[in-house]
Amino acid sequence: MTPAPSQPARQGKGRSRNRVKILAAAKALFLRDGYDGVNLERVATQAEVARQTVYNQFGSKEAVFRAVMEHHWSSLPLEDLSTRLEQSLGSDGDPAGFLRQFAQILLTFIEDTDQVAFTRLVIAESRRSPWIAEEFYRVGKEPLTKALADCLQRLHETGKIDCPSPGLAAHQFLGLLQEFIIWPQVMAIGPDVMNIPPLDVVVEEGIAMFLDRYGVRD
Repeated sequence: MTPAPSQPARQGKGRSRNRVKILAAAKALFLRDGYDGVNLERVATQAEVARQTVYNQFGSKEAVFRAVMEHHWSSLPLEDLSTRLEQSLGSDGDPAGFLRQFAQILLTFIEDTDQVAFTRLVIAESRRSPWIAEEFYRVGKEPLTKALADCLQRLHETGKIDCPSPGLAAHQFLGLLQEFIIWPQVMAIGPDVMNIPPLDVVVEEGIAMFLDRYGVRD
């Protein structure tokens, strides 16, 4: 007979469930009403928990917002990058194949989360509260860029690309993608205005341009 969970275990599970509910509720409120339009009372009501529960777990609205940002970016599977890179090196060692997989991870993240709306929120709030942009970069863009740079370094070390400055190259490749994939949406510029090509074309052209600079010639 399986023993019943102990009281501390039950309390831990309940605390974890409440945290997920609070973060989801807070994110929805922040995206809809902005940082100044939200308080702990509203978060508690939206999450259907007591205000004291929100306060006990986070302590302040700023702490809630920081936790929301971390939770948002945690759905970006950066740990998959090194695995996919090693798989690529173990097969044909094709850098284009790895870059294509990286682009797909990024596209999926943008499509499956509120990345566009969240970026708009950060831009809007950062004028009054610069720490918001700094935190958004620290928990999201910086780890993303570093993960890509680490993979480019590995490709360079194995002779698959000629890229002595992987950090710079990581920023460049992200720029080639995000100029079409995210920034027009953030700025609410219609695709007809910018004449944006299909996303698969954006990715393939970005890879071609990147490898024209860093690819190894036979």
